[in-house]
Amino acid sequence: MAERDWNPDPGDGKSESTGRRIARARNRRGLTQTGLAARAHVSRSLIAQVESGHKPATPALVAAVARVCAVDPAELNGQPYRGPDRRTDAVHQAIPAIRRALAYIDIPPELETPPRPLNELAAELIKLQKLQEAAAHVSLGNHLPAVIEELTVHTMESDAPQAWRLLNHSYALAASLARRLGYNDLAQIGIERAATAAPRADDPHLRHLVPLGRALLMLNLGFGDIALMVVRQAADDVDRSEAAGLEVYASLHLRAAVSAARIGRASDAWEHHGLASETAARIDPRNRLDPYGSEVNSTNVAIHGCAVATELGDYDQAVRLDTDFKPPPTLYAERRAHHEIDMARTHLWLNNYDKAFKRVLKADKIAPQMTRFHPTARETVRQLGSHYRNVPEELRRLERRMTL
Repeated sequence: MAERDWNPDPGDGKSESTGRRIARARNRRGLTQTGLAARAHVSRSLIAQVESGHKPATPALVAAVARVCAVDPAELNGQPYRGPDRRTDAVHQAIPAIRRALAYIDIPPELETPPRPLNELAAELIKLQKLQEAAAHVSLGNHLPAVIEELTVHTMESDAPQAWRLLNHSYALAASLARRLGYNDLAQIGIERAATAAPRADDPHLRHLVPLGRALLMLNLGFGDIALMVVRQAADDVDRSEAAGLEVYASLHLRAAVSAARIGRASDAWEHHGLASETAARIDPRNRLDPYGSEVNSTNVAIHGCAVATELGDYDQAVRLDTDFKPPPTLYAERRAHHEIDMARTHLWLNNYDKAFKRVLKADKIAPQMTRFHPTARETVRQLGSHYRNVPEELRRLERRMTL
């Protein structure tokens, strides 16, 4: 398993690691390891260790290398992770339909039957939101394109604010799914569509929620500075006179905290995290309705604290913050699994291999589809496979699920 990352190279069909793809991108740009390290603001030894497969490639490193080498970070991660047959590739089957649904701008989709009423589509979107929270990518992708097309017809026929609000939500779901699967160009289109729909809806907070998705995409693309500016600007404009506004404000500061940490601005990161924590504490639990699925509460604030420490490379601090912290099962599976992946990465960097193994297995149990398609989870499993002389059977099974 030492040289495997299960991401086929379309050039020769062989599997290769993220480190090898970094080396290839570096060579295409005519850079030495020293030259890449200088431009990416990391040490040459780190580049050498990652390229040789002895150290995992962190999201921050992948982003920095992608920026220097003028490639999409998804290319360095080997995304999208395609399967060899219909069953294993099912998660990607909805992408063409989502592209088509997002292509309708000034012409209406030609539906075989009239669109469902808005109240039925609103109920359907609640179900789709729950699928996103559970990281059920396949089911979400199967149902989402039809909803987008039906809502597009409603907006063109009635221009009703409710229809635009629901369409904004469906666009956001599409952007999130595309980003998670490595289709950054499609995610960008979804975010732009959501931004267009937001001002026409009947919810003043939607225009402040669009930057949350935009910032995540900017982080994926290696533009942490832009991500930070986007959410800061949005936060300054939020109406905080009631609970919903406070939740949006806190969410923006949590995103700002991770964005600042990704680009190494520790004081800014912890300042934003502190503002989010203070804001979350101000919300009366009786008014905490979570209308946007943001889960602004002490648990989510704590998870983001661990994420900030991890992004800053302060792995000891991340472990301290995680000690005795147990996210409740009521927390969205996507959030719990993401935390487990972060902590697996943290323990891996501290050479706590058994703990890293347990955490990535836990992530897989909580949200298997998310874990299988998450670059950091795959990088962690590859590193673990290289470490163990006798690879545990559970790790072999996880490797097989990521391979197929």
